[in-house]
Amino acid sequence: MSDEKLQKIIAHAGLASRREAEKWIQQGIVSVNGTIAELGDRAKPHDKIRVNGKIIQTIGKEEFSRRMLAYHKPEGEICSRKDPEGRATVFDNLPVIKNSRWINVGRLDINTSGLMFFTNDGELANRLMHPSHQVLRKYSVRIRGQVTEDMLKQMIQGVELEDGIAVFESVSKGGGEASNQWYNVTLREGKNREVRRVWEYFELQVSRLHRIQYGDYELARSLKRGRWIELTPKELSVFEEMVDLKKSAPQKSQAESHKKRQKTKRLKARKIYRR
Repeated sequence: MSDEKLQKIIAHAGLASRREAEKWIQQGIVSVNGTIAELGDRAKPHDKIRVNGKIIQTIGKEEFSRRMLAYHKPEGEICSRKDPEGRATVFDNLPVIKNSRWINVGRLDINTSGLMFFTNDGELANRLMHPSHQVLRKYSVRIRGQVTEDMLKQMIQGVELEDGIAVFESVSKGGGEASNQWYNVTLREGKNREVRRVWEYFELQVSRLHRIQYGDYELARSLKRGRWIELTPKELSVFEEMVDLKKSAPQKSQAESHKKRQKTKRLKARKIYRR
């Protein structure tokens, strides 16, 4: 197997984006076969690569296949791999992935449900989360309190929060009665708890928050809470193009993989028989 840039190997291992991996190398916390790495170093998949003293599982570029899952997060799950309090996490229901790990694309707080994505490519995750790509997010929000037209106009014009201006690209009514109504909102930034904080700015209470769209991908009614589905190569390519990332190698379907294994078994059986 050929060698490749160290930061790319780390990204393919699902630890971080290439840019973040470069920072780790500059900080001196990455080593290859016991030697502290420097920016520009290359390595092979069988080399012992450590980050902060821990050996990482690596995969060669010839074997790497970018993958992405859509997940319907229920309320009550946290966006962390482990929780000291023993609460359920968004990783608990995901499938096992060989020689890599799933990276969450953004976060939803414990009381928010809806569409989330996971990928095995740190570079893809980083680009999708980066503000420069302005990926659209759409939420369904249930509000308690009296909402006025002036409030809705101000949300579109911009509301000043502690960490900057927050702007909704659109706000539309989604049903409900009196002081308990649903609204659909879209935005292109990912500030911490941004949707909730905008409504709270007007002293309104968000009683339910549910993400229903990310980019052009909408949460399907058939995808039940706590369940995931893997994106098809065509669906994945939409996200790759969105963030100017080179397309991954086409993935083999389970049927194709099974067919190949059966063919290999038959060939082996013939060799044994001929002997």
